Amino acid sequence: MTTVTIPKEFEHYWQRLDCAFPRVEPVFADCMREAWTVLTNAGMEAYIEKARFLGKMGRGVEPILIFLEEWPAVAKVWGENSLPDVMAAIQRMSKSPNGKAIVPFLQSLPTAARRLHSPEQMRDYIELVLDFMERTTGSVHGIHQTFPSPGLPDFFRQLPVLLHQLSLSGLKNWVDYGVRFYNDHPERQCEYFSLQSADSKAVLQRERQGTLLVDNERRLDMYLRGLWQDEDLLIPYSNAFDELRQPIPYYDKLGIRLPDVYNDMHGITGLDRYRAALTHMVAHRRWTDAIFADNLSPFQRMAVEFLEDCRVEYLAMKEYPGMRRIFLALHPIPVEGACDIAQESTVRHRLAMLSRAILDENHGYKNNHIIDFSCKFHEAMRRCDLSTQDIVDLAISFIARTRLPSDNLPKTYFTDTVVDYRDDNRQMWRFIEEGDEEEAFDEQRKIEPGEALQGLPPRHYPEWDYNSQSYRPDWVSLYESLHPKGNPADIDRLLAKHAALAKRLKKMLDLLKPQDKVRIRYQEEGSELDLDVALRSLIDYKGGSAPDPRINMSHRNDGRNIAVTVLLDLSESLNEKAAGSDQTILELSQEAVSLLAWSVEQLGDPYAIAGFHSNTRHDVRFMHIKGFSEHWNDEVKGRLAAMDASYSTRMGAAMRHAGHYLGKQQADKRLMLILTDGEPADIDSKDGRVLIEDARKAVTELDQQGIYAYCINLDPKADEYVKDIFGKQYTIIDKVAQLPEKLPALFISLTK
Repeated sequence: MTTVTIPKEFEHYWQRLDCAFPRVEPVFADCMREAWTVLTNAGMEAYIEKARFLGKMGRGVEPILIFLEEWPAVAKVWGENSLPDVMAAIQRMSKSPNGKAIVPFLQSLPTAARRLHSPEQMRDYIELVLDFMERTTGSVHGIHQTFPSPGLPDFFRQLPVLLHQLSLSGLKNWVDYGVRFYNDHPERQCEYFSLQSADSKAVLQRERQGTLLVDNERRLDMYLRGLWQDEDLLIPYSNAFDELRQPIPYYDKLGIRLPDVYNDMHGITGLDRYRAALTHMVAHRRWTDAIFADNLSPFQRMAVEFLEDCRVEYLAMKEYPGMRRIFLALHPIPVEGACDIAQESTVRHRLAMLSRAILDENHGYKNNHIIDFSCKFHEAMRRCDLSTQDIVDLAISFIARTRLPSDNLPKTYFTDTVVDYRDDNRQMWRFIEEGDEEEAFDEQRKIEPGEALQGLPPRHYPEWDYNSQSYRPDWVSLYESLHPKGNPADIDRLLAKHAALAKRLKKMLDLLKPQDKVRIRYQEEGSELDLDVALRSLIDYKGGSAPDPRINMSHRNDGRNIAVTVLLDLSESLNEKAAGSDQTILELSQEAVSLLAWSVEQLGDPYAIAGFHSNTRHDVRFMHIKGFSEHWNDEVKGRLAAMDASYSTRMGAAMRHAGHYLGKQQADKRLMLILTDGEPADIDSKDGRVLIEDARKAVTELDQQGIYAYCINLDPKADEYVKDIFGKQYTIIDKVAQLPEKLPALFISLTK
């Protein structure tokens, strides 16, 4: 029997897996190489942990083998955060009589991921599977908890055929039919879910109506790029699992959300319905300006949305006249006088009539207000393009002119008032006074008097709310920029001042420098040819087999592969004098960081330096002082020399952003050193505990990414809070004057 050797870089994972199945060892290295290209460090740990569980659950080798081979491809589509949902479903199957369905369920995941792209659809699919299992398990002839679901394994085997022809809502209807009519007939249930019965094929044919988004993404993407010079990720959602709210199209920072299927309607194909929805949203992105909503009533906001929808469609049809036919066919035609104006609110009905009248010149309505405002709209658009703010004035006037006593009645007339290709207009509104549900779509950075706006557009980060135990999405706006430059000679003078300390450090650093080199084999690209593998590949080629292309090898230094980010708190408190010194904390920090940067440069470790401070959650400023690709030169020294301190300390967002860059470094160990002189705080945070808890959550997130966060705190009272944030990963330096000596030494002790 051939002995399989696990490559050295995967031995740790192999030991963690603790697998005794002989069939797993030959494929383990290949599975790990594929997973390594897709998963983060935390994802790799979870991958091995769940594989170990599957190997120990007593279901043979197939579950662990399938999972190891298929999960990287599934995680690439659904994201590694979908693993807990998948494993929860497997655990429920294993605790029920349906253990034999685990293998076909795992085999179905790659197909499900290819056809159901979004995490929301993934969760809907798993919900469908578990509901199917619960409804058909143990119900045969009224005997409970005895028989497994007869049709579940067959369902998983037929999933590629089913998802190729059905949307998720269609699949749900098809499953419901089989469960409802064959729950007490195991044999007929198996025939139905294996697509052998005539009934099964007939229901499949009935549910396969419509145009699937997943089959037309490429065409729609080309439509966006070619006609509108726009592009974005198209994310499907299903209406079948949220019948109460009935989601409608919308777009946000993550992409454009569209239904997973559109049926033909009023002579318009499903594909053209997708084009109508995309045209409407792209028109908003091009021509709509966000406006303040605080001073508008709900009725006025509704009118603004209806009329702004009409305005952007008018401009879109002006550019592409062929869209008029599609919009006219899809827009409902409210019947004049169909509602009881004394018994129900008719605001939506009037606005839908006005929208139809603006779109269709032959609308036939007799209402004077509808005719009058429709004419005003067209006259204004012909004279010059109305702005969004002009639409606000027109909408307010329409609501004031047509207001009825019954408008405030709870019963609202909805028939023919929903234009289903239009989005929910969330991008239109900004709020002066924001609550949890009224968040500004495009919050702008605050600019101080005399300050020029520089740097990149903001990045938005969530913030943890410990009261609700949930994230506030896109809560913090972070602006990054390159730190201004000063005089690099100032840093040279600081280094000269500590020449004796630098000499002692150099002796310690020489002991840490990596000496030996290690070969890394099986590389498609490398510094030299690996003769053993090359000869083996040549023999395979001559023998008619596929040769192994990984015939090169490269080298790395043994024993040290570390990437470091130094994150500096540059809040106002650093301008205070350090205890027992005539220097400020900022000046001592400059000296310490200069020595640290010189030390890391001697070792050759990739490292970056950045500073941060904040002025409310809308303005966290992140300044790059040294990037990973830069060397310790006058350019970097100049930025370090120009460091100044102001504002507050919103630490969580800064750590998340620094982790964004550090996480992309290819290193065995990623270290983030946070140098601060106080607890997280900001002027817009009344509860001081909020930012402490958010910083603790950020440390947990970094740990999940494989980043080791360590705090050097200069606050003598730090014991009250720093442990809550960093656990045991911190050092308090009471005597700040010793910082230049202690900081490099601490780094050496952390990385030796």
